[in-house]
Amino acid sequence: MFSNENGRESTKTSDTFLYKIVEVITSEKLTKEDKIELTNKYMFIVRKCAHFFLYFALAILVFIYLKEYIDISPSIIIYTIIFIIIYASSDEIHQLFISNRSGSIKDVLIDTSGGVTSILISYFICKLKMKK
Repeated sequence: MFSNENGRESTKTSDTFLYKIVEVITSEKLTKEDKIELTNKYMFIVRKCAHFFLYFALAILVFIYLKEYIDISPSIIIYTIIFIIIYASSDEIHQLFISNRSGSIKDVLIDTSGGVTSILISYFICKLKMKK
């Protein structure tokens, strides 16, 4: 859904989300202009964290799904990572065809790192539960 937004819509979505966070955190301590400046300052970080955490969640869902069909083993990690890399790459390729958007290898790496992080956490949690 987010990848299908054109560049202006995507920026507006991110700006609105971050501006609301800034308003809650700072309440009335800052002027509107200061809040906008703060929003612009942290926009890049927020957008990249969104990539990381969306794929963090996606990888957990894929891991849980695969766990139903594959025993907990290193192969489940490999299958999930392959899925995440393919999905992240296809998402960035899709964005090449959306107005004012671009595909980014950097985003694929961020997406993959979010997925790998959650897979490793999920794997070790499952292994700990199996020992008990």
